[in-house]
Amino acid sequence: MQYFNSNTILYLNGRFEKAAEATTDLYGQSLHYGYAVFEGIRAYSTHNGTRIFKAREHFERLKRSAELVHIPFTWDINKLIKQSYRLLEMNNLKDAYIRPLIFCPPAMSLSAAKEASIMICAWEWDAYLGHKLLKVCVSEFERPNPKSIPIEAKASGNYVNSILATTAAKKKGFDEALLLDMYGNIAEAPGANIFVEKNGRLYTPPLGNILPGITRATVIELCHILDIEIVEKHLTVKDLKHADSAFFCGTATEIAGIASVDEYTFPMKWTESAGATIQRTYKCLVLEKQNYEVII
Repeated sequence: MQYFNSNTILYLNGRFEKAAEATTDLYGQSLHYGYAVFEGIRAYSTHNGTRIFKAREHFERLKRSAELVHIPFTWDINKLIKQSYRLLEMNNLKDAYIRPLIFCPPAMSLSAAKEASIMICAWEWDAYLGHKLLKVCVSEFERPNPKSIPIEAKASGNYVNSILATTAAKKKGFDEALLLDMYGNIAEAPGANIFVEKNGRLYTPPLGNILPGITRATVIELCHILDIEIVEKHLTVKDLKHADSAFFCGTATEIAGIASVDEYTFPMKWTESAGATIQRTYKCLVLEKQNYEVII
């Protein structure tokens, strides 16, 4: 997939530049050590124009991620939201994926950065895992122990783990992986949270060993609105393979139904599942103009 062309504009340290002409230093800590934080945000074409869904929540999480790994965050969130809208307009993007990245300057030491840069880019991107029901496998890789790195930080280096898990799954003929935590409980997919349905009730792993997804929080909100019982609890692979249905959720993924995990096929028809109801409701939600905060 081509993320930019000769006319693509990105935002870099307070200025808009052509992506093809922007440069970075090859001695940066971010390049050498994965010492950076990022966000994934979606903009949707609504009846009230292009709107960024939960922009403030995403930039607040970006700030929190930077703080957790001791990267300086010196930017005004209101201004970053405003510049994100300008970026979409300059690139003529209506439905888009937005990627802010905070990265660190040249340094070969393993000490915390004293300053940082910010880049925001955007491109058209369909649902990350597509629109079909997914074949998933339990991964041979585990999520990192939260005592080794702040799991709630959306830090670039954490995603080497995700790349390894997804690559291994696809080599085996699956669409995606599902990682366990260090206790053998279900954690999450390489880039998405998971919900499991059993007897009309939805279950999802609690915070602690997973990324606190903004889409995950939105799904929980929708469950309360739709009167779907939702329980946060530790789940085993056995629990999963006795469930009725399951789905992944995330900003890039949106809501993606799961057909099977390893040899187990979920017995419930997807269109009759709570996940399908959430999927339809989520799509309506992101297109409603009242769900957006526009910074002028």
